Amino acid sequence: MVAGVDALVVLISVLNPSQGYEAALTGAAGSLVGNLILFFIARKGGEAYLRRHAAGPRGIRLQAWFAEYGLLTIFVPAFVVVPLPMKIFVLSAGAMGVTPLRFTIVLLSARLPRYLFLAWLGTRLGRDTIPYLQHHAWEFLVFAVVLFAVLYFAVRFFHNRNQRLLNDRSA
Repeated sequence: MVAGVDALVVLISVLNPSQGYEAALTGAAGSLVGNLILFFIARKGGEAYLRRHAAGPRGIRLQAWFAEYGLLTIFVPAFVVVPLPMKIFVLSAGAMGVTPLRFTIVLLSARLPRYLFLAWLGTRLGRDTIPYLQHHAWEFLVFAVVLFAVLYFAVRFFHNRNQRLLNDRSA
């Protein structure tokens, strides 16, 4: 249930609580570097792939959807403790032209709280941390679904509100 970096942050927090938060920050930095490498690989080759294979109406709709909501598909799996697929969305973000700064902000705003939470949990629960996480896996998964839904509707709400404001100004 727990991914490699998650387990390492917990282990360091359990064995040496004074280094738990440092492990969390290091884990977030490592995650950012690894994901940026994948992001930039997709940025180089992904645009050509999209031009060839996603030029139809369905591909255009997918690109429009990703431009509006795609970073949610990165934030949610990067934030929740339950391992969820993320690499395809990182590749999509790079290929679809998300700015590196925006990608970095979204990834760090998800990874930092996740790893800091795990460090905190490791210092508080000690060796019971991993069993605790495994026991509550379903709750974390439900949390991920609810978080995605709330953020999705929040993005839609603000997008629609901004569109209305722009339409009112141009009228």
